[in-house]
Amino acid sequence: MRILKYLWNKLTNTNAIQLASGKLEIYFFESVYRVIYFTGISASERGIPYLIYSTTLKTSMVLLVFCELWKLFTVSLNIEVLINSTNSILIQCVAYYKYKIMRKNKDVFKNLASSMESRNFDLGTNERKKILDVWQKRNEASLKLLLLLGTSTLISWFIYPLVDDLEYNLVVDVKLPFEYQTPTRYPFTYIAILINFFYIAFFVMSTDLIMQSHLMHLLCQFAVLNDCFRNISVECKLVMKDEVMNPNNVNFNQKFRREYIQRFGDLVDQHVFILNNTLRLRDVMSSPMLAQLVCSTVLFCSIGFQVATAVNVNLTKWFMSLFFLGYNMFVQYVICRWCEEIKTQSEGIGEAVYCSGWENGIVTVPGVRTSILLILARANKPVRLSAGGMYDLTLEAYATIVKTSYSALTVLLRLR
Repeated sequence: MRILKYLWNKLTNTNAIQLASGKLEIYFFESVYRVIYFTGISASERGIPYLIYSTTLKTSMVLLVFCELWKLFTVSLNIEVLINSTNSILIQCVAYYKYKIMRKNKDVFKNLASSMESRNFDLGTNERKKILDVWQKRNEASLKLLLLLGTSTLISWFIYPLVDDLEYNLVVDVKLPFEYQTPTRYPFTYIAILINFFYIAFFVMSTDLIMQSHLMHLLCQFAVLNDCFRNISVECKLVMKDEVMNPNNVNFNQKFRREYIQRFGDLVDQHVFILNNTLRLRDVMSSPMLAQLVCSTVLFCSIGFQVATAVNVNLTKWFMSLFFLGYNMFVQYVICRWCEEIKTQSEGIGEAVYCSGWENGIVTVPGVRTSILLILARANKPVRLSAGGMYDLTLEAYATIVKTSYSALTVLLRLR
C-alpha cells in the first residue's frame, strides 16, 4: 500500500500543492489537486509536457463524445442502447458544463480554497483543531467513497463488452469513421476507447470532487466560527487569569472589555467573510447545479430501468447499472446534504452568539449590542444554496428527485 501511495504521489506531483496559500489549503485539497492533475484539467501547470498531455486528453474526450452523438443521431437504436447512450452523453455534457464554469471562475475557486488562511480563522484551541480534523476526515472519506463507486462502475463497464453476446462490442456505443469489427482491429480499438472512457470517467468524478470539497471546506469554517462565538467569553477570561477579581464582575474590567471587543470584531469580520464566500460559490455554481439536478432526475429513472430489467439478463450489466446508479445517487445526495448543512450551520451562528454569555453585562460596551443584533439578524436569514435560483439544494429536494424518478420509472416499466 505504501508503494502505491508513493507512486501515486510521484506521478501527481502537481504545482497546485507548491502554489497553495498555506498548510490548511494543502490539508483540505491535496487529494483533489492530485486527482485533477491526473485527469489533465489542472490550471496550475505551465510546463510543456503537461500541456501536451492535457491537450491530448481533452481532445480525445471531445472526439469520443462526438462519436457517441454521431451514433445516437445517425443510427436506429433500440430502447436499451438508446438509454445507454443517453446516460453516458448526458453525464459527460453536464461535467463539461461544470468544468467550463469552474475554469471561467478559477480565481473564485482559488480564493475559496485559500480562505482558511484568513487572519481571523482562529484555531487557537485544541477543540477547534479537532473540529478541523473531523471535517477533513469526513471530506477524505467522502472523496474515497465517491472514487470507489466510480471505479467500481468503470470496472464492471469494462468487463461487460467482453462477456455479452455481441462479438465486437465496445465500452460505449460510438460510431467510428472506419470498420473496426475485425479480429485485428477490434483489440486496438477496444483498448483505445477503454483508455479514453477511463479518463472521461475520472474527468466527471473530478468535477464532482471539486464541488464536494468546497462545500465541506465552507462547512468546516462555519463550525470553527460557531465554536469561537460560543466560547468567546471563556477565552477572554483566560486572559485575566493572573488578576484576582470577582468572577461575576469580570465583564466590567477594562482589560477584559478590550480583549472582548477585539476578538468579537475579528469574529464579525470572519462571519461576513465566510458568508460572502458562500454567496460567491452559490452564484458561480447555480446554473451547473440546475443542470446536474435535471441530469440526476433523468439518470435515476433511466439507470433504474436498466437495473430492473438487467437482473435476469446479464449479471455483469446488472452490477454495472447498480454501481452507476449508486454513484449518481451518492453524488446528488452529498451535494444536497452538505448544502443543507451549510444552511443549518449559518443558522447555528445565531444560537452560538446567543449562548456566548452576553447577558452578564458585556452588552453595555458601546457597539457590542449592535453587532450582536446584526449577527442574529443575518443568522435568521440563513444562506441557501440553490439550483438556478429555483430549487433549494436540501435533503427534501433530494427526496423529491428520487420520488419523481421512481414515478417515471414505474411508467417506463409498464410501457415495456
